[in-house]
Amino acid sequence: MQIYPCHPGGPNDYVYVFCSRANPEHWQRLLTVMGREDLKGDARYETQSARTERPAEVDAIISAWTRQHTKEECMTLIGAAGVPAGAVFDTLELMNDPSLSERGIMQTIEHPTTGKVKMPAWPVRFDGKPIKVKPSPTLGQNVDEILGSWLGMGAGDVAALKKDGVV
Repeated sequence: MQIYPCHPGGPNDYVYVFCSRANPEHWQRLLTVMGREDLKGDARYETQSARTERPAEVDAIISAWTRQHTKEECMTLIGAAGVPAGAVFDTLELMNDPSLSERGIMQTIEHPTTGKVKMPAWPVRFDGKPIKVKPSPTLGQNVDEILGSWLGMGAGDVAALKKDGVV
């Protein structure tokens, strides 16, 4: 498992590849995707422990292939072969990823002072639907509720605090 450089070689062009110790087929599938069937059965790379003894060689083999493809291509091709892989996205890429918007993970809200703001939502689903993100309260928006309901202050006391500029 490692992060490997991808085409075109920019600072954010990487893919994460995971060949599980518990699933030796991952390595075989990865070799097939990379067109390196010649390494199948090669004792230097056949087992996880053998590959662990040659990390630079293994990384060079995988990197030679990943550098020829974008991170999205690597993720798609390797993932389709049944090997866990994921493109490494930066914040801007995540903010603009259409699939995250379609699934409600990135949502645009209307904030009363800021206007439209795109932000991540909670990705966990309890009923199969994304949780709707709401804007944060403005400064002092909930003073009456907090001081009154939560702290038990009377309306007169809250009004006095407001008049004195405390809240």
